[in-house]
Amino acid sequence: MATKNELDTKLNDLQARLAAIVEKKDLPRMRQELEKLDAESSAPEFWQNQVAAQGVMREIGRLRQEVELAEQLQDQLAGQVGDLTNLTEEDSELLQMIEADLNATAKAIDKLELQTFLGGKYDSGDAILSIHAGQGGTEACDWSEILLRMYLRYAANMGWKTEIVDELKGTEAGIATVTIEIHGDYAYGYLKHEHGTHRLVRNSPFNSAGLRQTSFAGVEVMPLITDDVSINLKPEDIEFTAVRSSGPGGQNVNKVASAVRLVHTPTGITVSSSSGRSQAGNRELAMNLLRAKLFQLEEEKRQKEHTELKGEYKVAAWGNQIRNYVLQPYKLVKDVRTGVETAQSDKVLDGEIQEFIDAEVRQL
Repeated sequence: MATKNELDTKLNDLQARLAAIVEKKDLPRMRQELEKLDAESSAPEFWQNQVAAQGVMREIGRLRQEVELAEQLQDQLAGQVGDLTNLTEEDSELLQMIEADLNATAKAIDKLELQTFLGGKYDSGDAILSIHAGQGGTEACDWSEILLRMYLRYAANMGWKTEIVDELKGTEAGIATVTIEIHGDYAYGYLKHEHGTHRLVRNSPFNSAGLRQTSFAGVEVMPLITDDVSINLKPEDIEFTAVRSSGPGGQNVNKVASAVRLVHTPTGITVSSSSGRSQAGNRELAMNLLRAKLFQLEEEKRQKEHTELKGEYKVAAWGNQIRNYVLQPYKLVKDVRTGVETAQSDKVLDGEIQEFIDAEVRQL
C-alpha cells in the first residue's frame, strides 16, 4: 500500500496531467462547439439530410462525452484532495480506498490523454480495415483469418460495431482478402497505425512435418468517409458493374446480381462489396470504400513527399513489416517501430493490442 506522501505526489501528478489535457483540448471551445451543434440539431430542416444529420448527432455525442468526462475527473480529483488533507498514516483503510480511487482516475485520464494525440481530420470517426494475404499461400490465408479475429475482438472490447463489407475465402483455408467497417469513437485514430505488413512465424498446421513457416499479411486502415467535398470523386470517373454474389447467403445468392464492383478510371482503383442485401446497399458500401482508398492514396503521396525530403523512403511492402508475431520456437510479439513487446502472444491474438496502439499513437 502506498504511503500518504506517495498518494499526495500521485494526486498532484494527476492534477497536472489533467490540467494539460484540458488546456490542449480547449474545453471552453468544445463547450461552444457543443452549444452550436445542439442549436443546429434543433432546426426544423435538420433531418432533411439524414447522413449529415447522423454525423452531427454523433459529433454531439462525442463532444458531450469528452466534456462531461473532463469535468467529472476535475471534480473527482478535487474531492480526493479533500479526502487526503486530514488523513494520517494511521488511517490505513481509508488510504487504501483513496489509492484504489486514484488508480481508477489515472486510467480514465490515460484514455482522455491518449485522445489528445488524435487530432487528425478523421481520427475521431469510423474506420475501414482490410486484410490481404501475402506471401505464404494457404498459411498466409490462415494468418489473415487469425488477424481478422484479432481485430474483431479488439473492436468488441472497445464497444465498437463491425460489419464485413467484402470477403474472399482462401482456396484451401482462411481468407484471401477481407474488408470490414468499424463504427465507433476514434476507431480510425486508434487503428490507423495498424496499417502495414504483419509477419507470423510458427510451426505449420498444414503439413505433416510441422515445419516452421513464415507468413505475411497486409493490413490497410482508412477512414470511413461518407461524404466529403475534399474527396474529388466525379460520377463520370466511376465504372459500375453489378455481379452475382457467391458463397453462403441464402436463396437470393446467384439469382440476383446484388454484389457491386466499382472502378475509379483515373487511378485504376477497384473496390467491391457483396455483404449487403441489396444492390443499392452494396453500392453505398463500395462508394465509402472508394472514398477511403482515394484518401489513403493522397495521404501516401503526401507522406512519401514529406519523408523523401527528410531522407530514405520505404514502401509498405513485404519485408518492411511493422510487427512480428512469433509462436514457435518461443512466444513473442514485437512491434518493429516502437520496440514494445510481450510474450503473451495468445492474449494479443485474442484482441489485447492496446499497448501496441498506445505506444504508436504517443510516439507520433
